[in-house]
Amino acid sequence: MKFSNKLSDGVHILAYVEICKDGDLSSSAIASSIESNPSLVRRMMSRLTKADLLESSPGKVAPKLGRPASEITLLDVYQVMEDNHNLLHVDEKTNPACIVGGNIQQTLTGIYQKIQSDAEKSMSQVTLQSIIDDILHNNEQKNKKTEQN
Repeated sequence: MKFSNKLSDGVHILAYVEICKDGDLSSSAIASSIESNPSLVRRMMSRLTKADLLESSPGKVAPKLGRPASEITLLDVYQVMEDNHNLLHVDEKTNPACIVGGNIQQTLTGIYQKIQSDAEKSMSQVTLQSIIDDILHNNEQKNKKTEQN
């Protein structure tokens, strides 16, 4: 099974832009943080810009959030970054002559739709600001442990 990192990377970019707003905001610096390549970061930033989650000007290395971090939800980023908005997928190629194969798709579709709805509701309640706050808190705790050793 292949996993997508697009949501994680999109949140990473937005958090980096906000936390490091007075530092190097080049696609190279962001790519270094994500451990990706700058061209991929530029493509992701372009998607975020088109969705008004990020503001960017051609020729300038000064991206900024398109709206306050408290007004950007995980669901907003998910809807922009993920091409297929379904978390779970039903195998469409099953044996229709089999009692399970002939009925599993209909059964799982309803269950998966409920899970999708619940996940999206949860994502809509998580703001970028809460993620940023947690990153900064974790960093502070990590620094305190380092100082103690």
